[in-house]
Amino acid sequence: MAKLEDLTPKTIIKGIIPNQNVTVINAEWHGNDVVELTYKDIQGQPHTQLLFRDSEADLEIVTAGQPWSFDGDGALFRLVSEAHRINLGHLFDPLLAVHTSLVEPLPHQIIAVYGEMLNRQPLRFLLADDPGAGKTIMAGLFIRELLIRGDLQRCLIVCPGSLAVQWQDELDQKFHLPFEILTKEKIETSRTGNPLAEIPLAIARLDQLSRSQDLQIKLKQTDWDLVVVDEAHKMSASFFGGDIRETKRYKLGKLLSTLTRHFLLMTATPHNGKEEDFQLFLALLDGDRFEGKFRDGVHACDTSDLMRRLVKEDLLKFDAKPLFPERLAHTVQYNLSDLEAHLYKQVTDYVREEFNRADNLAKKRRGTVGFALTILQRRLASSPEAIYQSISRRKERLQTRLREEELLKRGEEIDVPEDWEEYLED
Repeated sequence: MAKLEDLTPKTIIKGIIPNQNVTVINAEWHGNDVVELTYKDIQGQPHTQLLFRDSEADLEIVTAGQPWSFDGDGALFRLVSEAHRINLGHLFDPLLAVHTSLVEPLPHQIIAVYGEMLNRQPLRFLLADDPGAGKTIMAGLFIRELLIRGDLQRCLIVCPGSLAVQWQDELDQKFHLPFEILTKEKIETSRTGNPLAEIPLAIARLDQLSRSQDLQIKLKQTDWDLVVVDEAHKMSASFFGGDIRETKRYKLGKLLSTLTRHFLLMTATPHNGKEEDFQLFLALLDGDRFEGKFRDGVHACDTSDLMRRLVKEDLLKFDAKPLFPERLAHTVQYNLSDLEAHLYKQVTDYVREEFNRADNLAKKRRGTVGFALTILQRRLASSPEAIYQSISRRKERLQTRLREEELLKRGEEIDVPEDWEEYLED
């Protein structure tokens, strides 16, 4: 807005004639609120007009010089133009995230990101390639591509606690993505009381979220453009009769599914051998499609549009050579020492005796005991040290359980997991 006092000769004014600038020739005052303005238009023709105080809101002084001057900061103009070029880079380079990251992706990784995932809007997908396929690389490429395209501002990665730092390092070093790990310190020092709302790129531990009702309440108050869950098979549920037994991790998965537009699950072991449990797992991605208990011969479980799984034999380099060497299995015979043979006999007798006892238990407990005994035999086949460590951990957990049960009998409060089977699972 310009004042009437600013209308001096040779001043260029905007707002006198629509869509034109005019040059002031003379300004003659009539009192304190009226100016008789003489000016010339862009054709050089003179005009006269009375202007009042209420006209000041429409007037604007144009910087002296030509209407289109080229005396601006050239370096600043170049910076702005370069920023616009980069912002639109994905329109000209379909693999922009690859070329702006410190990775050399393999063919199956490029196909997963650019052939399977980016084409799905919104993305609800299960990436279930074999171990060693580089699922972290695929997730990083996908996150960076969405950031470049302006389709992502907030991203949450949920992973087991032992992998949180690894995720942070990989994303920072290879993709320049500054993810922050949700820690107890960040929770306590949060300005708003909800650290999940303050951190746009966050990494949270799976059990940290699944076992904290307070954090889940805070989580419900947030929304995300993308949620990635690593080792997603831990979010499992099972049928017992007509009821569904949902673990805390599975309930967390259901919550996360409602808070995000893109939902990516990653695991190398998506199927536990039970089709009905697998269908419950896929219900995290599409609850309507996989509603109800799976019945063989009645339901058809087509996952081609929700899931990709490549085994190691399918992974190739750019020269079409296998990424991993061929696996050749054969039996090697060897003689046990006297102590090893004695240990093997004792473990075998223990397993045989406990299996017989397990047959007399309820069906639910029988499966749990059978699984534990199978693990013991596998540990024994590995090495004496492996089974020693396995039995030691089992002993410590059982002692902890007995101590806590004793405290419960005394009426004392303790922090106990939802159920012991879930606790012993880890």
